[in-house]
Amino acid sequence: MEYEAVIGLETHVQLKTKSKMWCGCANAFGAPPNTNVCPVCLGLPGVLPVPNAEALRKTVLTGYLLNCGIPGFAKFDRKSYFYPDMPKNYQLTQYDRPSTANGFVEFEFNGPGSVAGLARVRITRAHLEEDVGKNTHFERHSGVDFNRAGVPLLEIVSEPDLTSPDMAYAYLNALTEILHQGGISDCDLEKGMVRCDVNISVRPVGTKALGAKIEIKNMNSFSGVRRAAEYEIARQIEVVQRGEKLIQSTRRWDDAAGLTEQMRTKEDAHDYRYFPDPDLLPLAPTDAWLADIQAQVIELPLARKQRLMRDYGLPAGDAEVFKNNVALGNYFEAAARAAKNPKAVANWIINNLQSKLAEANLKEAAEQAALGVAAADGQPLTLADLKFPPAALLELVALVEAKTISSSAAQQVFAEMFATGKAPAIIVQEKGLAQVSDTGAIEKLCDETIAANPNPVADYRAGKVAALNSLKGQVMKLSKGKANPALVGEILERKLQG
Repeated sequence: MEYEAVIGLETHVQLKTKSKMWCGCANAFGAPPNTNVCPVCLGLPGVLPVPNAEALRKTVLTGYLLNCGIPGFAKFDRKSYFYPDMPKNYQLTQYDRPSTANGFVEFEFNGPGSVAGLARVRITRAHLEEDVGKNTHFERHSGVDFNRAGVPLLEIVSEPDLTSPDMAYAYLNALTEILHQGGISDCDLEKGMVRCDVNISVRPVGTKALGAKIEIKNMNSFSGVRRAAEYEIARQIEVVQRGEKLIQSTRRWDDAAGLTEQMRTKEDAHDYRYFPDPDLLPLAPTDAWLADIQAQVIELPLARKQRLMRDYGLPAGDAEVFKNNVALGNYFEAAARAAKNPKAVANWIINNLQSKLAEANLKEAAEQAALGVAAADGQPLTLADLKFPPAALLELVALVEAKTISSSAAQQVFAEMFATGKAPAIIVQEKGLAQVSDTGAIEKLCDETIAANPNPVADYRAGKVAALNSLKGQVMKLSKGKANPALVGEILERKLQG
């Protein structure tokens, strides 16, 4: 009997706010342990939580970005359980009445579960809660840091629509790209801003009933999610093929050993003793408040890529670059709206502009290091620091396409533009880079080259076509790179064949 996997993900994302969810303590990574704390986030007796308005707004904005509905009523509940890093012994969360529900994420994926290179995963809910602290285990003792306790956390729960570890990996990347570009979270996995619980079950192919759900807790890398899912699917199939029964449980992933280990059998909802928090009023968003948030919705990354390919005729690879780098994509569109050849503009931005920016930043970093200045003290050069406007790139492309300058001369012009901000036409005039297309002048150069290079001439006439390139190079050298290369080739061929 063949088996298939059914995967659902619970993705926990820290919201990008200045303060915590219920108090004024800083929401900041990297502070000394237990310094960003107060009686509220430590859960001391008698304190009252006050909701973070920005976290409420970002939760609803996430709902719009993920195509969710926004209910007219939501509330906070207490989820009771004990962990050393849980200062109150309960977590404030949203249980049966979340702030968002019933959405979906569409993303690029080629594999089972996709149609025409696209897959869609339904979102059950994206609900707001608070993060817990962090345990650190040393050789002979453990420590608890409550700086993270109370940080606003969004739990995005998917339906069990994922069919493979690769699909889960693609979904997580697409989801965090939306949240990052939408300003919801920095989504820095190294700082613990995104963590994931993976729910996996297996069932015979062709059946509808779900198998026992087994959860892998607290995954902190997407590649780890993929590896853990690959292992766990194979493990579960092996268990059922032996005739044994899988039990709903929670496991952990040991990345070094490459296996999952059981932590506990899974609790059900009633084990958490949910009840509405008596200190927090329900949420009833007004139409005006929702409209203000909806106005902040960005163009989704996938929609942007599809539009760039459709409106500008870009290949998928170029559109992918501009999808991933919003500022670069905006710069491209500013330059390409009036372009006859948007692809040529994209080439200059992707191949030349990015390279120049990286080169300038490396040079700046080297100079700072030589002066003993920390890299963090200097701000990297960005598109906002460029000395020329996007329209200058359009002018440069037009000069090349009109054969006013050669491709090699265009590289010189671009370097000067980057350094000084001068207009391309002015640089061409000042440096005398205009391409020579005068037939008589080029014929004279070709005659000189043919007379001075009898061996390549004989090779070409003997059938060695590659010898023409050597002769073209000599003509270009005589013209100091200014001769029209296409015209040079035509005249040489005509003279040699004649």
